Amino acid sequence: MQPEQYEAWYATPRGAWIGEEEYCLLRSLLAPRAGETLLDVGCGTGWFARHFAADAADGAVVGADLDVAMVRFAAGHSSRDIGFVAADARRLPFRDGSFDLVVSITALCFIREEKQALAEVLRVARRRVALGLLNRRSLLYLQKGRDGGKGAYKCARWHTPREVARLFDGLPARRTGCRTIIVLPGGKRWSRLMEPRLRRWLPGFGSFIAVAADIPPVHCR
Repeated sequence: MQPEQYEAWYATPRGAWIGEEEYCLLRSLLAPRAGETLLDVGCGTGWFARHFAADAADGAVVGADLDVAMVRFAAGHSSRDIGFVAADARRLPFRDGSFDLVVSITALCFIREEKQALAEVLRVARRRVALGLLNRRSLLYLQKGRDGGKGAYKCARWHTPREVARLFDGLPARRTGCRTIIVLPGGKRWSRLMEPRLRRWLPGFGSFIAVAADIPPVHCR
């Protein structure tokens, strides 16, 4: 997908709603503090990085993505206060504990070496990480994820909440929270109104899984 197409989706009513819902959930799980630094791994066009930067209190925000075209677009459409680098999530070019917070939104769903990438995310984090992943137990999976996936979801890996709970096994992190949202992914007005109730009635069946984990003090450098 071209950067312009990717970014344009967030300008649609459906894209704007989903993006804002995902961002608010991730931010609540990260609970950023004043002055903390943040890295967005697999930042794409920088949509989430810009949101985190807008809410940051004197903390630096950096976005990293393997796609050079995405990085260029992000840099050209973001404040100069946000840094963007072309980097492979499996080999991040940062020292251990370089950022207080690290977030990665669906990027790991497209990386074959998922555990390696997650280990890198944890390595460069100092306090907390948050991941956004695709839920196999969701209506969106039935619509877009089966048989190898369609469109932007082609070749994506879909997890279940139980699988997500095991992602951090054997890694230096302590999982602190896991929630799902966007039960009805169509984005119509009635589905947006129903979303809060559906989350209570159908916990674990939202199309977007957000999970957070803390970095133990002994792991911090």
